[in-house]
Amino acid sequence: MILLSRRGQLALAAVADIAIHARPTPVAAKALAARLALPPRHLEALLQSLVHANILKGVRGPRGGYELARERRRITAASILRAVSTRGDPGEAPDCLLVRQVVAPIVEAAGKVFLDKLETITIDDICRRAEDLKLCDEKGVAAGADFTI
Repeated sequence: MILLSRRGQLALAAVADIAIHARPTPVAAKALAARLALPPRHLEALLQSLVHANILKGVRGPRGGYELARERRRITAASILRAVSTRGDPGEAPDCLLVRQVVAPIVEAAGKVFLDKLETITIDDICRRAEDLKLCDEKGVAAGADFTI
């Protein structure tokens, strides 16, 4: 089974949380970190990656925080994962014909199918699923709720 990295899962949860909570005021990083059970410093780099990718917008000032840069139905899970994925090589593949000609093409094709599926899932879909599972109250995500994607 293909699993998302912890960073990818946190990015999806953070954007969904912001989509739910950013009305009428932006979501403070400290409040978001508390709901996701993370230290704020750990979350800040993730949020900055999402701002640079034009998924989130940072709002300065005493009531500042983060809000969506676009409508939640226009933000896909794949775009979020691309924004926070590290560009480093996960490791040297063995230099043999079996890997180059058989294994690598299979893994590449599977990765493409996975990303294609994530292109069809929006933050709106994730928020609706959270609402259907009763993870949200009128103010947003219930305390201690855990997003499972």
